Amino acid sequence: MPRCFWCTTDPLYEQYHDHEWGLALRDPQRLFELLVLEGFQAGLSWITILKKRQRYREVLFAFDPQRLARMTDAEIEIRMQDAGIIRNRMKLNAARQNAQAWLRLEDPVGFLWSFVGGQPKINHFADRSEIPTQTPEAQAMSKALKKAGFSFVGPTICYAFMQASGMVMDHTTDCDRYPALCEAPPMLG
Repeated sequence: MPRCFWCTTDPLYEQYHDHEWGLALRDPQRLFELLVLEGFQAGLSWITILKKRQRYREVLFAFDPQRLARMTDAEIEIRMQDAGIIRNRMKLNAARQNAQAWLRLEDPVGFLWSFVGGQPKINHFADRSEIPTQTPEAQAMSKALKKAGFSFVGPTICYAFMQASGMVMDHTTDCDRYPALCEAPPMLG
């Protein structure tokens, strides 16, 4: 089946592409998880994060923002020894900081989706060269998240988050998923 250019033949990547990437996500817990994971991905490939996602769920309290917000420095030190995750102190501290910022938002789902007017933005890119790495919406999201106390949320990370969460649909027109997601994007949570 034809897939987007970035999807390698790794079964984990194919599963992610076919069943997660670009589906409109409105579940607060899953949106929070995705936002944190996008921060961990900075400077790395997404497949690296996908391969470590289950371990992140185990060591970061299933991305429960209430618990993650209370993660102690000692708990961060323990995670710095875990080879199953990206051992980056700044990113671990950012996960805790972002959980704290998330909890301060009155309606995090509505806040995040407001940058695309509450509905998925459907793009019709034929070639990967047409797909931006950031947009004015992603820049606005980045600025607002930083103002709210988040870190590791630059405009490129925000655009990748918007793509992954279905806020923007960037499956290319030659991708098998394009027709279904172009007409009536299904929801994930």
